[in-house]
Amino acid sequence: MNIETQTTPELKHIAELIEDIATSMLTTIEADGSLSSRPMYALEMDASGAIWFFTDTRSSKVERLGVANLAFTDLDDSTYVSLSGHGEIVTDRGRIERLWSPFARPWFPDGPDSPNLALLKFVPHSADYWDAPNSKMVRAVSDLVSIVAGKPIGMGEHGSHQGLSGGALPSGSRA
Repeated sequence: MNIETQTTPELKHIAELIEDIATSMLTTIEADGSLSSRPMYALEMDASGAIWFFTDTRSSKVERLGVANLAFTDLDDSTYVSLSGHGEIVTDRGRIERLWSPFARPWFPDGPDSPNLALLKFVPHSADYWDAPNSKMVRAVSDLVSIVAGKPIGMGEHGSHQGLSGGALPSGSRA
């Protein structure tokens, strides 16, 4: 994923955590109130912190982007990032062409000119993260020490960032 220079320390931190995690899970709320998740391949994190994906305009998710969650997981490094926000559909052909990759061709055979190709812009409002960048061996020892001590020891960093993009839901959305 291409990551542009971020405008705040919080967005820079999120960018550092997710820069090597290309695939995320996008969760939306269905009409019946149930949650639906699907894998999404991140193309770019722009300077305002928005994360961009290709999407098909015929997909049911395009109607369910008012409240969304984007989850990134790197099991090898024990890094987990959960972004709460909303999505927007963008049909800017110049941006589509700039972000185009041959890896998208199986879903969009006509390339950037595919008639149902659009961009999904995920705008994060807040983030929760867990990061234990040590080796698996160090994490295993931390797990054992934590069990013996009866409390978490050396388990890495956990935190939250609020107000990443103004934090406001788009009009007509419900939390």
